[in-house]
Amino acid sequence: MKRMAVAGIRAVAGIGVLAVLAFGAAAFAAEAPDLKDDPLTSPRTAWFREAKFGMFIHWGLYAVPAGVYKGQEVPGIGEWIMANAKIPIPEYEKFAAQFNPVKFDAREWVRAAKDAGMKYMVITSKHHDGFSMFDTKLTDYCITKATPWKHDPMKDLAAACREAGLKFCFYHSIMDWHQPDQNKDFPKYHDYMKGQLRELLTGYGPIGILWFDGQWIGQWDAKKGQDLYAYVRGLQPGLIVNNRVGKGSRQDGDYETPEQNIPAGAIRGRLWETCMTLNDTWGYKTSDQNWKSAEDLTRKLVDVASKGGNFLLNVGPTAEGVIPPESVERLRQVGRWLQTNGQAVYGAAQGPWRRHPFDGRCTVKGNTLYVHVFKWPEDGVNLAGVVGEVAAAAPLDKAAGPVRWEMKKDGDRQVLWLQAPEKPDPVATVVAVTFKEPVAVDDLATGGVPGKQAADGTIALKAADAAIHGDAAQYESGGGKDNIGYWTRLEDWVSWDVAVTKPGTFTVEVTYACDRGTGGAEYAVAVAGREVAGKVAVTGSWSNFKTETIGTLKIEKAGKFTVSVTPKSKPGMAVMNLKAVEFKPAK
Repeated sequence: MKRMAVAGIRAVAGIGVLAVLAFGAAAFAAEAPDLKDDPLTSPRTAWFREAKFGMFIHWGLYAVPAGVYKGQEVPGIGEWIMANAKIPIPEYEKFAAQFNPVKFDAREWVRAAKDAGMKYMVITSKHHDGFSMFDTKLTDYCITKATPWKHDPMKDLAAACREAGLKFCFYHSIMDWHQPDQNKDFPKYHDYMKGQLRELLTGYGPIGILWFDGQWIGQWDAKKGQDLYAYVRGLQPGLIVNNRVGKGSRQDGDYETPEQNIPAGAIRGRLWETCMTLNDTWGYKTSDQNWKSAEDLTRKLVDVASKGGNFLLNVGPTAEGVIPPESVERLRQVGRWLQTNGQAVYGAAQGPWRRHPFDGRCTVKGNTLYVHVFKWPEDGVNLAGVVGEVAAAAPLDKAAGPVRWEMKKDGDRQVLWLQAPEKPDPVATVVAVTFKEPVAVDDLATGGVPGKQAADGTIALKAADAAIHGDAAQYESGGGKDNIGYWTRLEDWVSWDVAVTKPGTFTVEVTYACDRGTGGAEYAVAVAGREVAGKVAVTGSWSNFKTETIGTLKIEKAGKFTVSVTPKSKPGMAVMNLKAVEFKPAK
């Protein structure tokens, strides 16, 4: 294929692009958007907060090579084959002539999502390769002009989603490997991108989400993100936009988008959605058969819901337009579990325990605590810190049989004990515990884990046990991390309650990590009315931890104390990734 697309873009991507499409906006922008509404409570996000589970679809020209170029398998994820194999634009364009998805059936795709219990669908309108998967007037490099199929699947999917009651949503890449103006004349490319977004937001009915990506390019910045956010919300005021519309910070868009991982805890002050693959790639790749089990996927959904998030699970259709049967079957199994237990997921709030004291998770709705047990302990599940009176407890799956329950005492604390039913679900048994009042737990359940002084006098305080105060900082785990991260607000601080039996003078050691360009934050470690100051040095990355002695502190008598770490200044992006604070008896 010749590079007709570039010429086509240049012909219309200048000053006239937005004017050409302006007529379509009036139907959607009758009311001015409230750009300052709080996504956590705004009516426009109510459906998103209720939905919890969505289908991500990565589909484009990369499905043609399916991970293979010139007879060789290309390492990496399928949709990045153009970059990973360094395929020249003219060569990559040739895949369009081979893209003929004659087996595509929009209703079948929507049925797969419905059978899985998913409530919305997010599909790639344009990925990083620059190929438009919809009928655009702004380039010939699109599915309706450059392929033998010459059909717009987005029209079909939008209609099928409306028919089935699913929210239809678009993914759109800010980065574009095919469009030379991204590097040579960014204002012209920016104009082109806005023109395509106008087409998407005026030609396919109401859109639930605009899911941006590729925001890491150097030409993009937070100010452009704010402008684009206002622009798309102006076209559809009820639209929800992810944080990658900007540079991916907590000041951008409406919600956070952790990728291929589930945060260790709730992301306070923000809506969030984990996106994840069913195997190891987003776009279709023939060789990738590393499928996650239905059990694993179900438990991941429960984990996400228990922390107040949404789960966007990806499928990568083939070049013929077929969602792989391995994906469909796993989704169907998750859907069967949701048919019985969905009330414990859809619209449920996060569980009240900071750390779940059993192999499972909890969610909450009003007066009902849903206890999702993955594996039952022999002596049953013990939930310490429950406040209030239980009226009833029963599995959502009636076939499991009844559960025995009892309220016990552990000192001053109340403990709810649950025994496994006769036929527990091997994936996750959900027990609905109904209280006479709204679900509540004590401060120990929601706060940090009390610390104890070791026999040698050492007081070791781990990030995982800290109480975190503020809206940004959170505990992170996995990928070399076991720390308090996302510490982007100077107002946030952390603390531990500790019982000191051997008072004295202690050397204070702090273990932390700090990426390049973000060092210099000043902080204080305090206890018993005294504090010692520290200054964060660059360690090379957010997961390269170092331990530093910052001074000594004296605790004059035995008793219960609170140790705190409080930032005093933050010249960079974040304070630090804090892994531990340790008090060692001074010699």
